[in-house]
Amino acid sequence: MTGASPDSFSVLVKHAGTRLDQFLAAKIPDVSRARVQQLIEQGQVLVDGKTAKPSLRLRGGEQVRVIGPAKLAPLRAIPEDIPIDIVYEDDDLAVVNKPAGMMVHAGAGATEDARNRGTLVNALLHRFGQLSDAGGELRPGIVHRLDKETSGLMVVAKNDETHRKLAAQFAGRQVKKTYIALVHGWVTADQGTINRSISRDSVRRVRMTTRRAGGREAITHYRVEKRVDSAFGKFTLLQIKIDTGRTHQIRVHLSSLGHPVVGDTVYGAPVQVKGPGGAMSLARNFLHAGALEFHHPRTGKLLSFARGLPGELEGFLGTVQGSEL
Repeated sequence: MTGASPDSFSVLVKHAGTRLDQFLAAKIPDVSRARVQQLIEQGQVLVDGKTAKPSLRLRGGEQVRVIGPAKLAPLRAIPEDIPIDIVYEDDDLAVVNKPAGMMVHAGAGATEDARNRGTLVNALLHRFGQLSDAGGELRPGIVHRLDKETSGLMVVAKNDETHRKLAAQFAGRQVKKTYIALVHGWVTADQGTINRSISRDSVRRVRMTTRRAGGREAITHYRVEKRVDSAFGKFTLLQIKIDTGRTHQIRVHLSSLGHPVVGDTVYGAPVQVKGPGGAMSLARNFLHAGALEFHHPRTGKLLSFARGLPGELEGFLGTVQGSEL
């Protein structure tokens, strides 16, 4: 039971002798018996106005009411010995180069251990032992994020004071982040700014959209580095800077222009591009956070870091450019 609204069920005579947890598990769709037992044990289920045990045998004629959701214990991130590329570290913070395919942290709904494995947070905890608690037990040290299939630079906080000061820099738009993206088609303007609010897609909840009113402000600046006319199609290599850090911001903004990021099938990129010798695909998004600049929270010193494209992106770009028409 995850909804906030109460649910009430009448026990019929045919249910006489049925355990309370079995009765509710059959009545509430998509909820496990274990979750139902949590509800009952936490006093969120009333039988004729009184709390009961999961093993209570129903007689028939009772009214069973669910008054609230189960209160789940928060999932704690666990250390894992996963190699990570540490670009810089000191007593207060670290800058890491996240690979594509790695989630930054487990989702808030992750209740199974298997879903809390292989994340950047797990790797960071193993490497550093202690990180800031300001982001919660599921996101220790995490001040900002990158999408799972986006690679590049991130700063993480080792203590709460550093976390708060870095978060203030992000909120004040003082942190400079530069991305490299390869998109389908030729972007017409040599440079431009996309200022379109972003909302959750009402139909496909895993997507964001610029087509709904009342979204959050999102500003993306782009500059054309190169236009490529290849045997695999037309592409544009872009340098991108963002003023805001909304979910999927760069991906949804570029898609809104009709130029989805290569590999980003969620926002309209083809699964494959066809060229000489057959089709070619990219198993991730061609989006890389290549540069990061901010002031050290303790010393005030300006710190600047850069990391080039990872091998799989260099290889894809090389193949495309090698087939220029």
